[in-house]
Amino acid sequence: MTDYDAIVVGAGHNGLTAAAVLQRAGLRTLCLEANTYAGGMAATVELIDGFRYEIAGSVQFPTASQITKDLGLDTLPTVEPDVMSTNIGENGEEPMVFYRDPIQLMTHLGERHGIEAVTGMAELIAWSRGPAKALGRFDVRQPPKTLDEMYACAADEAERRAIHEMLFGSAMDVIDRYLPDRDRHAVMRGMLAFLAVNSTYRGPYTPGSATCLAFALAVPDDGTAMMTKLKGGIGALTEHLREIFVSHGGEIRFRAKAEQILVERGAVTGVRLRDGTTITAPIVVSNLSPDLTLTGLIAPEHVPAQLVSRLSGRDHRASFVQLHFALDGLPEFKAPYEFLNEEGMQQSVGIFGSPEEQQLQWETCRRGLIPDTPSLGMQIPSVHDPGMAPPGKHAASAFAYAFPVEVDRERHGQLKNEMAQRVIDKLTRFAPNFKDIVIRHITFAPYHMNTMFAAPDGDFCHGLLHPDLMGPNRPGPKGFLDCPIPIQGLYLGGAGCHGGPGITFAPGYNAAYQALDDMA
Repeated sequence: MTDYDAIVVGAGHNGLTAAAVLQRAGLRTLCLEANTYAGGMAATVELIDGFRYEIAGSVQFPTASQITKDLGLDTLPTVEPDVMSTNIGENGEEPMVFYRDPIQLMTHLGERHGIEAVTGMAELIAWSRGPAKALGRFDVRQPPKTLDEMYACAADEAERRAIHEMLFGSAMDVIDRYLPDRDRHAVMRGMLAFLAVNSTYRGPYTPGSATCLAFALAVPDDGTAMMTKLKGGIGALTEHLREIFVSHGGEIRFRAKAEQILVERGAVTGVRLRDGTTITAPIVVSNLSPDLTLTGLIAPEHVPAQLVSRLSGRDHRASFVQLHFALDGLPEFKAPYEFLNEEGMQQSVGIFGSPEEQQLQWETCRRGLIPDTPSLGMQIPSVHDPGMAPPGKHAASAFAYAFPVEVDRERHGQLKNEMAQRVIDKLTRFAPNFKDIVIRHITFAPYHMNTMFAAPDGDFCHGLLHPDLMGPNRPGPKGFLDCPIPIQGLYLGGAGCHGGPGITFAPGYNAAYQALDDMA
C-alpha cells in the first residue's frame, strides 16, 4: 500500500492539468506546491493591496481542440474587446490596431498599411503551417518528432523549405520576404520581430529566431487563431483546473516543497519534502523543468550519464524584466497616438521599435549593458476587467526585453532597477502623465522567477524556444526519443517538454495520459 496512487510536483498550469486528468481517471492524486497558491507563472495574484496581476503568463495560447474540450477550457468567461492590442512606433509611425473581428483587421491593414500588408500577413500564416506540423505544435499524446520526421511533415516543397528555414533561419529572413517595406510596414515588422524573440535569447536577425516566430504564428486545424484573455486574468484557467482536480477528490498541499523524488530498484517510490516528510506513490509527474527534475530531485546514481549530459547546459538565459504598476488612472497618450485615450484602447499596447533596433538591443545586453529604450509591451487588463483593481484605479504590467542576464549575478539587482527606470521613462515619453499616476510598482527580474517558481535562471520556457531545444531535443513524458528515462513511474510534464512552452497545457496532459497508458 502507498499513500497515494500518484504525486504531481508543482501546481502550475501543466501540473494541475496532469493532476486533474489522473484524479478524474480514478487515481488518488496529491499535488505538491511550494508556494501558497496554485497556478505558478499562470496565476493571478494580488501583489499590491487591491490590485491583481497576471504574475507572468497573461494570455492563453491557441490550444489543441482535444485539450480544450477535454478540460472544458472553452467554458470560461473571456474578455472580448473590439481591439485586442495596438502597436505603435518609436518615431510616430502608422500604428497597427489588432481588431478582434478579422474583416475589420484586414480592412485596417489594407487602408492604413496597404494591400501588401494583408497579403504579407496571410503569407506569413501560410508559411507557419509546415513548421507547426514539424514542431508538433498541436499534437496531443504524441512523442516529439525526429529531424527526419519533421521534414517528412511537409506537404510540398514550399513547406519543406519553410521547415528548413524554421530550423536554421532568422525571423527576419521570413518577415523581410513578406513585409519588405521598412517604412510603411515598420510597426508590423517590429511587432512580428518581438513575437519572434521574447521567448528566446536571440535578436530577430540571429539564426534560430525563426523557430519562435513559427511557434507563435501557428494556428490549429480548427482555425482558432486568437490568443485569449480571460475574465479575472490568466489565473481563471488554473483555478478552473484546480476545481476539476479538487471536485474529483484530489488534494493540494501548499508550502510543500519537494526535495527529492525517491527511486528504488529502477522505480519511483514517492517524494521527500524539505521538512523531511516522505510521501509514497508509484507514479510521480514533475511540473518542474526536465533538467531540474532529473539532475536536482533524483539521486545521480539513478540517472544515466548520457541523459545528464544531454540535459546539461540547456539554454535558460531569460532576458527580460517585468514590471507591475498600481495606477491612479489611465495613461494619457500624446500625438500622434492620442487615439489610445479613447475608451477601451489601452488593454494592450506594444512599443517595440524596428527589428534593426531590437537586434541592437539584444547585442547591447550581450555586452552587459541596458538598452536605451527597451522594447516593451504594456497591458492594462483592468480597462475591460475592472475587478483587477480598486474603483477608479488600474493594474498595469509591462514586459521588456533585453536584460543583460549574462553579467555577474550580484549586479542583477542594480541593473533591474536601471532597466525599470528606462521602461518608465519610455512610457512617460509617449504618455507624459504616466510617471505621475504610478502609485507603486514592483519589478521582477529573471532571478525572481527562479526564486518564486523554480524557473531555471528565470526561464519561463524551462528551455528557451530555440531550434536546438525543440523537436527531438525537447523531451516527452518519458524523456528523449533516443535517450529515455530508465525510471519506472516517473513522468515529465512541465513547460520544458514537448508541447511547450507557453500556456498550452500539452506537456501536463501528455504526461498524465502517458502514465494512464502505461498502467493499461
